[in-house]
Amino acid sequence: MSSEALEPAAARDSRRRILENLDPRRTAHIVVDLQHGFMARGAAVEVEFAREIVGAVNDVSRAIRAAGGVNVFLRMNLSTDAHTTWRSFSDRLGDPAAAERVRAAFSPGSEGFELWGDLDIAPEDLIVDKTRFGAFVPGASDLHQLLQARDIDTLIISGTMTNVCCESTARDAMQMDYSVLFLADATATRSDDVHNATLNNMASIFGTVVWTKELLDALA
Repeated sequence: MSSEALEPAAARDSRRRILENLDPRRTAHIVVDLQHGFMARGAAVEVEFAREIVGAVNDVSRAIRAAGGVNVFLRMNLSTDAHTTWRSFSDRLGDPAAAERVRAAFSPGSEGFELWGDLDIAPEDLIVDKTRFGAFVPGASDLHQLLQARDIDTLIISGTMTNVCCESTARDAMQMDYSVLFLADATATRSDDVHNATLNNMASIFGTVVWTKELLDALA
């Protein structure tokens, strides 16, 4: 997937400064929704490009783990309770059969709910379920409390979909005073245009857009 954000000069300076001063021990890598329901061929919400970013996501996970940071794997959970309290989402899907297929795919016990098998997940990593696109929506997850308990102030965002759950989580994180690093080549959605639109949003105000190699060099 192409990633060509139109980056202002101020954002370039900010990126350099943030990477130079990155404290891995206060950093969490947030891996968003890399579940079978998004990753598998023919899945309920297949994102073809998401399969291409797994290597980069794993590289970051290993580097963060080695440097003393935290990896958090988010899972979209549309169980019955979440589904019945978020009718605006199912209404947007329009077709009741399609809405039910998505709900079933992202409910515990289904294959679609499970994290992608090729992810590098260690016992010390956290797995956190969320019931909304953004993990910081009140009541959606306990991510904020888990991060605060570990004195985390910087988040690295990877995963899918760039323009939905990744962007929603990153926007809210910035407004909750986290420093956000958004990985250009370790996030994915269904088209380059939509992907790059989010990168431009991130670079303009919500976070710092970085490439995996830049981040790995800083961690090393």
